[in-house]
Amino acid sequence: MGAKLGRGGGTRGRRRAHTVMADINVTPMVDVMLVLLVIFMITAPLLTAGVAVNLPKTQAKAIGQQDNSPIEITVDAKGDIFMGKTAVKVERLKGILSAISHENVERRVYIRADSRLSYGQVMGVMAAVSSSGFTKIALITDPTMAQGQ
Repeated sequence: MGAKLGRGGGTRGRRRAHTVMADINVTPMVDVMLVLLVIFMITAPLLTAGVAVNLPKTQAKAIGQQDNSPIEITVDAKGDIFMGKTAVKVERLKGILSAISHENVERRVYIRADSRLSYGQVMGVMAAVSSSGFTKIALITDPTMAQGQ
């Protein structure tokens, strides 16, 4: 009887030593997530603007980010038009926007225009966007109003 208990006790001991641990070690995952957070915090500000423009200053509230991929159009101080960082002419802009509107006409279009541009130049770009079928057009401004104005 003593031999059976000894053999059974030894088997139990081995089973406990070779069982798979069911706990998940989250420390490496937390380390990776923190590194990714730091990387995104550093790179996110670099991705916001493609072309430098002097935006008009207003007290308007920021638009809530409702769309994952809005179309950004920039008009610089010289009147050059850019989609992202690519310079385009108004005629080409209409063609590109028409092609995009066939996929999704509900997409938002953000227009960033230099504050030194005339009203007519900005309205020309807005007319090109509107004639392409887009209805959700927003003008981007600098949310901090200039002091003394």
